[in-house]
Amino acid sequence: MIHIFTALIPIFSLIMIGYFFKRIKFPSYEFWPQADKLTYYILMPSLLIYKLSTASLNSTDSINYIATALITIFLVLLILFIFNKFFNFKADSFTSIVQGGIRFNTYVFLALADAILGDNGIVLAAILLTFVIPFINILCISTFALYLNQNKLTFLYLLKSIATNPLIISCFIGGSINFLGIEIPLILENILKIIGQAALPLGLLSVGFGLVLKEIKSAKKDILVSSFAKFLITPIIMFIIAKAFLLDSTMIIVLLIFAVLPTAPSSFILARQLGGNIPLMSSIITVQTLISTLFIIVVLHYFI
Repeated sequence: MIHIFTALIPIFSLIMIGYFFKRIKFPSYEFWPQADKLTYYILMPSLLIYKLSTASLNSTDSINYIATALITIFLVLLILFIFNKFFNFKADSFTSIVQGGIRFNTYVFLALADAILGDNGIVLAAILLTFVIPFINILCISTFALYLNQNKLTFLYLLKSIATNPLIISCFIGGSINFLGIEIPLILENILKIIGQAALPLGLLSVGFGLVLKEIKSAKKDILVSSFAKFLITPIIMFIIAKAFLLDSTMIIVLLIFAVLPTAPSSFILARQLGGNIPLMSSIITVQTLISTLFIIVVLHYFI
């Protein structure tokens, strides 16, 4: 338990420091969106390329490991559809509930995997990113198309959202370098390593800057349903499937960390672009980020 707290406290402290910086406007409001862009397009891809290109990726359980995550995400989406039949949420609100239920915060995921399992954790997390990011994008964008009938939601839009995602591209590059046995020049490898070291702390600070507390009081039922799917249904299904596939303990830990992550801050962007409920999406992101610590502690303590 002490190890869990030791891993979690620095991560969520950085998030709260980021929120504190927002409150005191340090260094400025304009700085953090640009810092987030730097992290998303440069720092995080550098980290993923470095970790994947230098890792040992041989594992006979990889297919089952990835399948566990994909099956779980799809089942949670189906359960949310069933919930919607009973609660009859507004269409724009339901798209935000879905994003809250199945999307995840990449920065928190990689930081937790690194803090708890080290390099092996980051590699397993990066492998998962390669497959779950496009899969979740497909599910979320399809949900928008189904419930909001947006004309802009074409197959080309979907393909572009996946093909231009820097995290997917970097995982593909790092994995390809590793698989093909390409030797990266030592200087370039060290550059990627140094740049990548800045990704997680700056990313976590940006997560804190993105918190919006004033919207939380509205739409409590919607937030509750989305968080119920995220923090209770997802880890239970994930654990059952992982055990059924006889995955090793390290993979199960990574999958359970993934299962109780708060939703992605980028959910807000998709909601804004495609007509979702923006205030609700902000509330879900904030509430889940604030309460996820409790569920992460519970999952790591009782399931592992």
